[in-house]
Parts: sequence; C-alpha cells; structure tokens
Amino acid sequence: MSSSERGLRQGALSGFDSVIMAIAGNAPAYSIAATTAVLISVVGLASPAALLYSAIPMLGIAWAFNYLGRADVNAGASYSWVGRALHPALGFLSGWALVVSATIFMVAGSLPAGQLTLSLFSDSLAENTALATTVGAVWFLVMVGLVMAGVTVTAKAQWIMTGIEVLLLLVFAVVGLARLGGDNAGADFSWSWFSLGSFGGLGGFAAGALIAAFYFWGWDVTANLNEETEGRGRRAGLGGLVGVLFVFLLFEIYTILSNMLLTPEQIEEDALGNLGEVIVPGAGGKLLIIAVMLSTIATLETTLIQVSRSLFAMGRDNTVPSAFGRVHPTRQTPVFATGVVAVVSLVLFVVSNFLGSVADVLSAAISALGLQIAFYYGLAALAVVFAYRKVLFRSVSNLVFIGLWPLLGAVFMFWVFVESLPELDGTTKAVGLGALALGLIPLGWYWARGVDYYRTKPLETFEELEQVSPVEPSATESVLETSEPV
Repeated sequence: MSSSERGLRQGALSGFDSVIMAIAGNAPAYSIAATTAVLISVVGLASPAALLYSAIPMLGIAWAFNYLGRADVNAGASYSWVGRALHPALGFLSGWALVVSATIFMVAGSLPAGQLTLSLFSDSLAENTALATTVGAVWFLVMVGLVMAGVTVTAKAQWIMTGIEVLLLLVFAVVGLARLGGDNAGADFSWSWFSLGSFGGLGGFAAGALIAAFYFWGWDVTANLNEETEGRGRRAGLGGLVGVLFVFLLFEIYTILSNMLLTPEQIEEDALGNLGEVIVPGAGGKLLIIAVMLSTIATLETTLIQVSRSLFAMGRDNTVPSAFGRVHPTRQTPVFATGVVAVVSLVLFVVSNFLGSVADVLSAAISALGLQIAFYYGLAALAVVFAYRKVLFRSVSNLVFIGLWPLLGAVFMFWVFVESLPELDGTTKAVGLGALALGLIPLGWYWARGVDYYRTKPLETFEELEQVSPVEPSATESVLETSEPV
C-alpha cells in the first residue's frame, strides 16, 4: 500500500521521539499521583512487589509489540496484529478495547488535569467537580487542537511537557532517596515488600496486578505511531521497551518513598503532593503538582493519538464507518476520528458530574480500564507467539523474546482479567465489560455486510507477515534491535 493510500505522514518521528511518546503515554507523574493511594489501599506495603511482578510480564508484552510492529507496520497496532495472527473478530475486539479504554480515560485524565490546575490557586476550588470538569475540558480541547495540527507539532509539545515532568521527578527521586535512613514517618524498609507471599493470597495479588496494569498502560502509543515513525517499526518497538523500563524504575522508587516517608493517612489524602512537601518542604508540593499537571495533559494527548490512529485503521479497513479512515490533506492526521472522540469525551465529562467526586470517578475508572487493558494486551502477546511459532525453536533468542516471555505476558493478563472479576463491584464490571460488549454491535454489522477484513484468512506464520510488510535490515540498529528472528 502506498504512502498516499495510507494517508499518514510516514517517517515523521525519530527514535528519540518514540521514547518520549512512550514515557508520555505512561504518564509517570500522573500514574503515581492517581494510583499510588489506590494500589497501597489494596496491597499495602506489598505495592513494590505488585509493580515488580507486573513489570516482568509487561516487558514480555512490550517484546510482543516490538516484533509484531516490525513485521506489520500498521497504525491499528493490536487491532491489525491480532486480526492477522489469530482471527479478525478478535482483532477488532482488541482494537475496540483500546478505543473504549482510551475514551473512558479522557474523563479519568481530564478531571484531574482540571483539579490540579485549580489546586495551584485554591484547594477549595479544586474540590468543585463541575469547575474541575470545565477546566479539564479546556485542557482536553487544547490537546485535541495539537493532535489535529499534525504529528510533528504533537511531538514538539511532548518534548516540552514530558521533559519538564521527568526532570522534576528525577530531582525529587534523588533528594528523596538521600533523605532515607533518618526518622521517617512511614514504615522501615523491608525486602518482604518484594515478596510474592505478601499479598495474602491470589485474590489480593490479582487485585494489585489489575491496578498495576493501569500504571504501565500507555507506552504502546508508539505502536499506533509506527506508520509515522522512521525505521519501519523498529524504532517504535524500541521506544516502547525503553519507556516501560524507565517508568518502572520511577514507579518503584516513588512507591518505596511513599511507604517510608508518609503515613497511611498522608498517602490516602495526596500521596505525591505530600511526598513533595516532605522531600522539599515549602515548594515541593506545588512543584510536583506542576509535574502531575503536565503529565496528565501530556497523556491526554498520547491517548488521543492512540484512539484516533486505531479508529483510522478501522475506518481504512471499513470495520467502522469509512469516514474514520480519512486524513487531513496537508496535515496528514485523522481529524474526523479525533473530532468524534472529542465530542464523545465532552459528553462523558458532563455525565461524570453526576457520578460523584473526582476521586470516586477516578477510582472506578482505573479498575474498569484495567480489565480492558488486560484484554487487548493479552491478545497481542498471544498473537506474536502464534504468528512466529514456526521460527521459535531456531534460536534461544527467538524462544525467549518471541515465545516464552510474551506468552508469560499473555497468560498473566488473562489470569488477572479472570481472577480480578469477583473482587470488582457491579458498576466497575458494567463499565469494564459492558464497554467491551458494545463492540459486538459494529463487529456483527460489518461482518454481515461482507467487509473484506472479516473474509481474509488470518496470517499464521512469520514468513506470511513479512510478505505483507517486509522488515528491512539495518546495520545501524542498537543491540536490542539486532535481536532478529533467525
């Protein structure tokens, strides 16, 4: 398929842009601020273990995205890969899971963006859900404008926002670690925090892992940008791997600092803000509020990219209305898909005002999103094992990085999905599973109409995948990128 037929601006992003996008998609400051209290409330001092044992299979999923992205360069990412390697219906539901989770996140992310902005001026204003929704909607519309302006404009904005965020987080991490060892308000460090036996059973571990999945979600925006990133999928895949490793280290450091420097009450009230005050008294809290605000706004932008590119790929395949597959003639960005997501999200902003406080909305959304994330991550990890199965035993590298590690990620995600269901309340199940079930409507409609996507025989081998999108060798790839199937 030619560049003009694809529509997106190919090769517009560099490998460094891809790494920045992965970190921005993970939103480390936002994830720490929004999720630390929820995670610790579920697993207590075992929160570092929940992150560690979730990061290992998550890296397996990142390897799956890396290899699938090299063989099939497609803005739909898991939508295309799962559809070609497993079954078109599973591929569509995988893409649909990303679309609905990203759309729900527009509320889960925009509300805190408004709240954090208001908290810079007044704590009482920040507690006003309606006002926080309004300010969050303004930030969201600004991000919509940047995404519509084109991928190069988006990347430049991310360099600024994510650069400031990461710099602040690194400075506070170093200062915070230097403060350990004295008279701390929290618990004394223990290696038991990393033990598998500290969860109180499989149910507790599954609940913690579901929340940890939300921590790590977002790095795969690099996969949805692989048509627009140089290197034919290689640099996009590497960006995701580097992003997961980097944010994992940040998450662990800040979780340990929270356990040691804060009381349970301080963590529940405002984990990152109170941590900032302890580490740098006076200005620390406000500085980290700025980091979280930038992180939240930045991840709104990357989430918009993910959902708009996924819908673009679906529209291009006619599995949703073909209008979603259109791009702006000069900016080469899917403006129609972005605009529809913006309208739907604004409606959800209004509805969210009737659901309770910002904290209530955020807590329910995190668990619901975890179900959808586990679903499409698990399918993608399974897809790489199936697609490459005929070359898995040709080398130890193939077996580990394309077979066993992604398979571990798939099994882990499916297990978390099933095991966590009994622990969730009815509302969270309705949002998480109901949103997925809605995808059966367009699936059935376009299947019945005989769309080619559903009539194509799934690609089952690495060789067949290469025929669709050949991987071009490069002598300048990094060590990670030279791990090719042999």
